[in-house]
Amino acid sequence: MARSARRTTVLGTHFDGDHPFDVTGSANIAKEFRVNRRIRAEEVRVIRGEDSSESTVMHIRDALDMAQEEGLDLVEVGPNQNPPVCRLLDYGRFKFIQSKKQREARKVSRSASKQKDVRLSPVMSDNDIETKINMTKHLLAEGAKVRVFVRFRGRQRAHPEIAMKVLRKVAEGVASVAKLEKPPGMEGRVLSILLAPSLQQKERERQGKSAAVAATSGAPADGEATTEE
Repeated sequence: MARSARRTTVLGTHFDGDHPFDVTGSANIAKEFRVNRRIRAEEVRVIRGEDSSESTVMHIRDALDMAQEEGLDLVEVGPNQNPPVCRLLDYGRFKFIQSKKQREARKVSRSASKQKDVRLSPVMSDNDIETKINMTKHLLAEGAKVRVFVRFRGRQRAHPEIAMKVLRKVAEGVASVAKLEKPPGMEGRVLSILLAPSLQQKERERQGKSAAVAATSGAPADGEATTEE
């Protein structure tokens, strides 16, 4: 008996070139995809075309034959739909792109996790300011960017110049190890600056790591003179 193919329009689903089956907000899309003969369904809906607006429901063998003829893989991208949704694509290229995007996402996540906050009050004693300066220096020494901010309460917002003086004292106190990455700015009731480790601080970190390695290996650290008898 001949197998028939039925063409229909897929609504509410978007696929693009780089994310051929990344459906935002769908908890049913599997992280690992069944490919080619690992697909278990007897019938599948095959997505094709540049805009992926149409699809064909066909027997799995027909879909596999189509993929083979086009030199592509049949990938099950919607396993929980009825029938399961599949795409024709180069699976090796897709995995490479996904892996690259995951690495970039992890890199962004690590960078975001390195930003720390130091909160100030519009009115602080010199001792408290010194404590905040030391805290900020410590965070900068660890390689973190530091958002130093003041949150206004009630009528304090009417006198931002007072908070600006506190921010300036902290910025001046860490000037030897920090650079101003973002100037003072208001966001709602928060006045903040963003500090980053200076080049000198980064060099000190590098030398510190070099010295630690040298201490364990017996080799001289960078910049450390050696003597001959």
